[in-house]
Amino acid sequence: MKRLLLLLTLPILACGGLAESVLPTSTPPAPPTVVSVASTETQPALDTATVPPTSSATPTAIASSFPDANAYEWKLIASGLDRPVDIQSANDDTGRLFIIEKYGVIRIYENGQLLDRPFLDISDRVGSSGNEQGLLGFAFYPRPEAGMLFVNYTDKNGDTVISRFLWDTYANPMSENVLLNIDQPYPNHNGGALAFGPDGYLYAGLGDGGFAGDPHKNGQNTNSLLGKILRLDVNDFNAPNVYLIPFDNPFGNEVWAYGLRNPWRISFDRVTGDLWIGDVGQGSWEEVDYLPAGSQGGANFGWSIMEGNHGYDGNPQPGMFLPVAEYSHAEGCSITGGYVYRGTAMPEWNGIYLYGDYCSGKIWGLYQSETGWQSQVMFEAGVTITSFGQDESGEIYFASDNGGIYHLTPSR
Repeated sequence: MKRLLLLLTLPILACGGLAESVLPTSTPPAPPTVVSVASTETQPALDTATVPPTSSATPTAIASSFPDANAYEWKLIASGLDRPVDIQSANDDTGRLFIIEKYGVIRIYENGQLLDRPFLDISDRVGSSGNEQGLLGFAFYPRPEAGMLFVNYTDKNGDTVISRFLWDTYANPMSENVLLNIDQPYPNHNGGALAFGPDGYLYAGLGDGGFAGDPHKNGQNTNSLLGKILRLDVNDFNAPNVYLIPFDNPFGNEVWAYGLRNPWRISFDRVTGDLWIGDVGQGSWEEVDYLPAGSQGGANFGWSIMEGNHGYDGNPQPGMFLPVAEYSHAEGCSITGGYVYRGTAMPEWNGIYLYGDYCSGKIWGLYQSETGWQSQVMFEAGVTITSFGQDESGEIYFASDNGGIYHLTPSR
């Protein structure tokens, strides 16, 4: 395995996991488990008879083996950032990468340089005093010519705000239109990821509201927006301060999926449309959740009944979707969800989902074979991993708390 030649002391992350100083061990991936029951008003099950096991993608979109990780490395391409926590592309044919600094700024990486002028600065309204607070995620509207940017941040009161901004070359901080304000009972477990799905709707990952053990039981409460994946229709350009609830959202509100503790990064496979979620565990297990393209809403990923594939407040319930991969706190402390590689520079990685751990710096590869889910450690980065990112070409990057941005490339 490739190791970056960087040594540092890993800070303890309070992303809902517990950083433990223990030696890593190998944990095999858990198989997917879905228990089907008839739908009810309170907990509808997915109609698994109509959901494909992976997707309707062509065979070329499916991985069949892992590449030799020794032939690749994570190259440092930018440094000096202040706690970067998200990397996105506007898909506007400029090749620019946009990088969040947690205190409330989005920076631009262009032509191999980190520009001094920020793309957006809203530090005047972002509350970032807590380790899990700040400007936490953003997504560009899929049509760049519309000039819309959506952000997810905690305000000075520590509550979640999802807003829309307008942009051209740069974003206008005075153009904010607030779509959602969500009260946060505690300063941790805010989630923060935003992503547009293949259906054109905006998806938002929110944590259960914090503290330990989900004391308010938000994860299983479909009337609460906490501990959920939300799904919003933001396509009415003439009504910038409102959004619509899609008619097929399962509970008549913003909730699309539930039973999550602290989804730290969600992404859609740009080829298949499948949804991937990295959900931070309580004290023992970190998990990867998966929803195939074309799935109905209402998926229950288990928290706080389950932590990973293991009972927490109870045992598996009918209709519950258990993780497709997990690892114990012997291997890390807090998962960072990633992306399926869809670049052209390294076709041997095509179809492999890459995800990591904040504390240990391990990076796993994951794909589904004919015999089940295959997961293995591919790299030991030697640095903290706060977020992954994907550029216009489908190449993969990650950000670290050390202020660096790293790009997966062939070794030279």
